[in-house]
Amino acid sequence: MLFNSTEFFIFFPVVVTLYFLAPRNKRWIILLLASYYFYMSWKPAYTIILVASTVVDYLTGRAMGRYSDEEKDKRKPYLYISLIANLVTLGLFKYYNFFNDSARGIAEGLGMNYAMPAFELLLPMGISFYTFQTMSYSIDVYNGRIKAEKHLGIFALFITFFPQLVAGPIERAENLLGQLRSSFDFDYYRVVAGLRRMAWGFFKKLVIADNLALLVNQVYNNPTDYEGITLILATIFFAFQIYCDFSGYSDIAIGAAQVMGYNLMENFRRPYFSKSISEFWSRWHISLSSWFRDYLYIPMGGNRVVKWRWYYNLFLTFLVSGLWHGANWTFVVWGALHGFYLIFAIVTAKQRDALARTIGLTSHPLLYKWVQVLTVFVLVCFSWIFFRANNISDAFYIIKYSFVGLGNIGQVFAGVNLDHLLFMDQGAKVFTVSVVAILIMETVHLIQRNGSVSQLIMQRPAVVRWGVYYAALIAVLLFGQFGNQEFIYFQF
Repeated sequence: MLFNSTEFFIFFPVVVTLYFLAPRNKRWIILLLASYYFYMSWKPAYTIILVASTVVDYLTGRAMGRYSDEEKDKRKPYLYISLIANLVTLGLFKYYNFFNDSARGIAEGLGMNYAMPAFELLLPMGISFYTFQTMSYSIDVYNGRIKAEKHLGIFALFITFFPQLVAGPIERAENLLGQLRSSFDFDYYRVVAGLRRMAWGFFKKLVIADNLALLVNQVYNNPTDYEGITLILATIFFAFQIYCDFSGYSDIAIGAAQVMGYNLMENFRRPYFSKSISEFWSRWHISLSSWFRDYLYIPMGGNRVVKWRWYYNLFLTFLVSGLWHGANWTFVVWGALHGFYLIFAIVTAKQRDALARTIGLTSHPLLYKWVQVLTVFVLVCFSWIFFRANNISDAFYIIKYSFVGLGNIGQVFAGVNLDHLLFMDQGAKVFTVSVVAILIMETVHLIQRNGSVSQLIMQRPAVVRWGVYYAALIAVLLFGQFGNQEFIYFQF
C-alpha cells in the first residue's frame, strides 16, 4: 500500500479511529494487524519472510537475554544465527543475481564456462530497511545496550510498525520498543501537528518529486538524445526529486506515527545546506548513516586507528552503503565517490583552509559559507548521476556530454504528455510548478533554520492558519501528480 494511494487515505483514518477506540492494553493488536495488512497489500507471500525474520530474531534475542553481561561469549552463537539468517535472506533476494551476473560476465570474458543458474526473484518490499532494523536489535541485545523483548507481539510490532516498515526511518529498539509498550490518549494538538507533518510530506512527494520525475525520467531514460544544459538541469532536478521523494516519505511516516502518539527519529535536516560532505551525511538519511556509523564504521575502529586504516574504514563503509542502496555497479560507484570525497576532505583540509585565507574568503564568512554550500551541492549532484543512471555507460555519457555545448533547454519539455494540464504548454507547466514548489520548500527550510515553521503558523490568527492549510491543499490537488507513483526508496 502506497502512502499516496486512495487505499491509504481510507486505511489510515480507520486504523487511527480503531486505535483510539480500543482498550489501551489492546491497541498494540490493532497496530500489529494493521501493519501486517499494510505489508500484505503488496505481495502476501513475502509476509512469510517478514514473519520468519521476526521469529528468528525474537528467539535469538530471548536466548541472548538469558546470559548476563559477564557471560557475553555465550550470547555470540545466537548473535551469529541472527546475523547470518538476515544477511543470507537479504543476499539471496537482493544480491544473488547481481553477483551471479557479474561472475558470469567475468567468466565469459575469460573464455570460461559458467554454469551457476539465475533465479527470477522479486525483491520483497522494504527488506533492506526491516533487516537492518532487526539486526540492530540483535546487536544491541548482544552488547547489553538493551534488554531482550519478552513480548512476541510487541517485538513483531517493532519490526512491522506500518508508518516506517518499508522505507524507514530505520528505528532503534531503545527508541521505539519502549513506546510500543505504551499507548497514548487522543491529543488534538499532537494529532494536528502530525497531520500537518504528513501534509508537508505529501506536498514534497506529489507536487515536487512526482512532477520532477516526469522531466528527469524523460532525460535519464534516454540520455543519448540530450546534451549540455538539459543533462545538467535533469541532474539538478533529480537531486531535488530524490530529496523530496524520500524526505517526503519520512515526513509522512513521522507524522502518521505522531498522530497516534509515537515519536520516530528525524531522517533529514536540510541536507543541501551542508558546508561539507561529512555534514551532508549527518543531515541525509540520518537513520541509515548513523546505522552504518554505529554498526560498521565504529566496530571496525572508526578514526581511532592509524591513518591508512581510518581511510579504509571510511571508504569501506561508504562502499557498503552504496551496495545497500541497490544491486547495481552504479550504486557501488556512488558509494565509492562519497568515500573518496570524505577522504579527500580530510587529506586536503589544511591546504583548503590556507587557500580560503589567501583569496580572502575567510574575511567574508557569509560568502565563504555559501561557497562551501554550493561546492558540496555540486559534488553531491555529480554523485547523483551514478545513482540515477540506468547503467555505468549512461552515467559516463551524461558526464561527458553535460558540458558539450549548451544544448536546448526546450528539449526537457518535449514529449511530456500530460493531457490533463491546462493553460500552458504541458512540459513548461510541469517545469514551472516544480521550480516554484522548490522555491517554496527552500524558503520554508530557510525559516526553519531560525525556528519552527509549525509554531510560527500556530501563532497566527485562525483565519491565517486555515488559509495556509487550504492553500496547501489546493496546491496539492491542482498541481500534484496522482498516478500512485512509488517512492524511489521502495526499490531498496
